[in-house]
Amino acid sequence: MFFLLGLGAIAVWAGSEAVLPAYIIGMVMAKSFGQNHELVKRWHTFTLGFLTPFSFIRSGSFVDLTSLLGGLVPFFLFFVIQQLAKFVGTFPLLIKRKGLQEAAYSTLLMSTGLTFNVICALFGLSHGIITPSQYSILIPVIISTAIFPTLIANRFFLPKHLVKHVILFKRN
Repeated sequence: MFFLLGLGAIAVWAGSEAVLPAYIIGMVMAKSFGQNHELVKRWHTFTLGFLTPFSFIRSGSFVDLTSLLGGLVPFFLFFVIQQLAKFVGTFPLLIKRKGLQEAAYSTLLMSTGLTFNVICALFGLSHGIITPSQYSILIPVIISTAIFPTLIANRFFLPKHLVKHVILFKRN
């Protein structure tokens, strides 16, 4: 934990985002973390309880609602383009292996870089690469491309082998 916080401090000192080292370490160590379930629980508690809220609160605090309301057309355009790109890139490959319903479900669940895209947008804002108005449109698009497809996937395309687990989860 102290090593990770130290890397975050170094990242801030270097002009990057503090959460970037945690993201990279998580990707690099994903396979070894997956083999140790107790370690996964501890890190989930730490990251979801401590790091993630601060990161997303900081990212969200720079969103200007007037810019977002004034940019609804670009918001919907970016949302549609991202969803189309996701479907064109993944759906045809998955339908061959998994069938229509499971391919649609898997494609919709791919949030395609929620955390990394937020980090990139925040970096762009911090370094003057994008304007606050552009940032205020990008962040809601990034978050929406994860939330809405997930809701649709779970409502309309839940694979049959997962339905039993969902019903048991709702009863408990």
